[in-house]
Amino acid sequence: MTTNSVKHEPSGGLRRLLSYARPYRARILAAVAFSILNKIFDLAPPVLIGTAVDIVVNQEDSWLAGIGFTAVPTQLWLLAGITLVIWAFESLFEYLFKIYWRNLAQTLQHDLRLDAYSHIQTLDMAYFEDKSTGGLMSILNDDINQLERFLDMGANSLIQFITTITIIGSLFIALTPTVSWMAILPMPFVFFGSYLFQRAIAPRYVAVREQVSVLNGYLSNNISGIATIKSYTAEQYETDRIDRESHNYQNRNSHAISLSAMFIPVIRMIIALGFCAIIVAAGLLAVNGSLNVGAYSVLIFMSQRLLWPLTQLGETLDQYQRAMASANRAFDLLETPPQITDGPETLPQVRGAVRFQDVSFHYSTGSNILNDLSFEAAAGQTIAFVGATGSGKSTVVKLLLRFYDIQKGAITLDGRDIRALTLHDLRQAVGLVSQDVYLFHGSVYENIAYGSFGATMEEVVAAAKIAEAHTFIQNLPEGYETIVGERGQKLSGGQRQRISIARAILKNPPILVLDEATSAVDNETEAAIQRSLDKIIVGRTTIVIAHRLSTIRNADAIYVLDQGQLVEQGTHEELITQNGSYAHLWRVQTGERA
Repeated sequence: MTTNSVKHEPSGGLRRLLSYARPYRARILAAVAFSILNKIFDLAPPVLIGTAVDIVVNQEDSWLAGIGFTAVPTQLWLLAGITLVIWAFESLFEYLFKIYWRNLAQTLQHDLRLDAYSHIQTLDMAYFEDKSTGGLMSILNDDINQLERFLDMGANSLIQFITTITIIGSLFIALTPTVSWMAILPMPFVFFGSYLFQRAIAPRYVAVREQVSVLNGYLSNNISGIATIKSYTAEQYETDRIDRESHNYQNRNSHAISLSAMFIPVIRMIIALGFCAIIVAAGLLAVNGSLNVGAYSVLIFMSQRLLWPLTQLGETLDQYQRAMASANRAFDLLETPPQITDGPETLPQVRGAVRFQDVSFHYSTGSNILNDLSFEAAAGQTIAFVGATGSGKSTVVKLLLRFYDIQKGAITLDGRDIRALTLHDLRQAVGLVSQDVYLFHGSVYENIAYGSFGATMEEVVAAAKIAEAHTFIQNLPEGYETIVGERGQKLSGGQRQRISIARAILKNPPILVLDEATSAVDNETEAAIQRSLDKIIVGRTTIVIAHRLSTIRNADAIYVLDQGQLVEQGTHEELITQNGSYAHLWRVQTGERA
C-alpha cells in the first residue's frame, strides 16, 4: 500500500474544511453565536459572587445600592433573581450550541462520506491498483469520524476559549489596569508554545493516520482471504503480521502521545505563575484600600476562569490536529482527478457493432499488453478470443468497457469512438458475465435485479429460468429471498455463475461479454450454462473469452492472441485446417495429442 507523502500546513485542512462547509454557513454562524452566548453567561457567576461579597461587606454602600437598591434583603433577592435568569440563559444556549454543533457534525460527516464514496466510483481502475481496500475504508470511516468528533466537541471548545480570553482580558483591564498585565503575561508564552506544539504534533498524527490505512489494509485482505489462510494453516503467520503492524500503529501513537502529554504540565506551571502574581498584587491593592473587596473576589475567580482553561488548550489542539490530519486525507481523495472521463455523446440506440483498429495498450508499468490489435464484430455476431494466459484476452474486455484508455488506435461502437460516449451509455450497452462472479451480501432477488433495480419479481424469475437457475433457487431455504452471504459464499460456484448470467439476461444488453464464464464449473453445470447462453446470444453481439474451445466452435469468428498480437483468425473449421496454434490447442483439449 502506498501512502500520501504530501505535507500540508496545519491551517490547510481547516481552509479546505471551511470551503467544503460553505453551504452550511448560516448554521455554522448560529452555532458559533450560541457558543459565544453560552460562554458569556457562563462567565457571569464570578461576577455574581463578587457582587454577593460586596453586598455582605459594604451593605448599603454596595454598587447595587448605588443604583437605587439600598435595602440589603432587596439586593440579595435581586441578585438571586439575576442568578436564576443567567443560569437559565446559560442552560438554554448550552442546549442550542450542542444541538447545532452535533447536528452540523453529523450532516458534514454524512455529506463528506457520501461525496468521497461517490468520487471513488468515478476513479479509474488504475487508481485502485495502487490503493488497498482497507486504506480507502480508513478514509471513509476512521478519518471522517475523526472530523465528526472535532466538530462535535473541539470546535465549540476553541470558540469558547477565544471568548473567555476576550471578555476576561477586557474585564481585567477595566477593573485593575495596573495589575492586569500579570494575568495576561502568560498568554504569549502559552500561544507561542501552542504554535510550536501544533507544528511538532502535526506530522506525528499524519503518520498515525497513514499507519491506520496500512493496518486496515491487512485486516481487510485477511478477512476476505480467510479461506486461503485456513487452507494453508497460516493463522499464526497472519496473526504475527497483524501484531507487527498493530505494534507500528501503537508506536506511532506513543510517539504522538509523548509530545501531547508534555504540553499541559508545562503550560500549567506557566499559568500558575500568573495566577500567583494576581493573588499577591491584587491582594495588596485590596488591603491598601485601592481595590474593592468584591472586585478582588471577582479578579481571583476570573483569573482562575481565564488561566486554567488554557490547560485544556493542549487537548483542544490535539483534537484539532487529529481532525486536520484526517481532513487532509479525505480532501486529497476528493481532489484526486479521474483519468477516465465522460465523453459528450449519448447512445439512444445501440446496434452493437464493435471495432478495434490498431489498438496498442499497456498498464501504468510494463510493456505493451496489446500491439496493433485490429478486429471487428458486426451487430449480432458472435466472436471469440483464445490464447495463453497473459495474451491479452481479458484486457480486450476492460478496454471495451473503458476501465482503461488505450495509448494508440481507436475502439468504436456503432462507428463512434467510445471515448466520445458517456460512460453510463457505453457500459449500459454491455453485459458482462465474468469467471470471477461478484455477488453482493443480500438476497438472490437483489443480486439478479442488480443494475435493473426496478425489475419485478416476475421479470427476475423469467431471467432465472432462462439462466437455468430457477430450480435450484426454489430449493434454497427462502427461495429468492435467501441471503447469499458476502461474495455469495453460501452458494456453489456454478450457482453463483448462473445468478450472474440471470443478472445479465435481465439487463438485456445489445452487447454480451462472456469472460471465461464456464471455466470454473463442472461439466454438468457447464452444459446447463451453455444451454442458457445459446438462448441469450441470439440477436445480440457476443464477445466470448474462452479456454474451453468446445464452447466457441460455433462462433462466427475466432481470434487467436499471442503476447498481445493477433496471430490467427477464422471460423473453427478454418483454423483447424490452418493447423496452427488453434489446431494444436484443439487437439490437446480433445485428447488427440498429449
